[in-house]
Amino acid sequence: MVMADDMAVLHAYDGAFDDATFSVESAILNAGLVIDYVSHTGEMLARTGADLGSEITIFDAADVFLFCSAVVSRRVMEVDPMNIVHCPYSIFVADQQGGVVIGYHNYPDGIMKEVQALLEGIVQEALGD
Repeated sequence: MVMADDMAVLHAYDGAFDDATFSVESAILNAGLVIDYVSHTGEMLARTGADLGSEITIFDAADVFLFCSAVVSRRVMEVDPMNIVHCPYSIFVADQQGGVVIGYHNYPDGIMKEVQALLEGIVQEALGD
């Protein structure tokens, strides 16, 4: 299932959070890309919630994978150097009440759709499609 809005493209993942993160990591590496950083956003939100006076659980788990593609980045930035604002690219995995999704930012029309195609290919591999 694909859900999209102005902000993100989401794909439901049929499996556990840890399996989804492993699949995403593997798909990024299989594309010949290097993961620059993994943000453990869910852990940070859980850890800081009480300090901020909140008892709301936003995610059961959530990680964001940050990476870049020299080939695609060069192509989009040759068209418009200000496309640097979109780099590095990211794919996230989130678990909310047992529902795991894999998603990424919905990019603007034009050359940045090449980045979106790269991300969609990675996500499709992670989903096993």
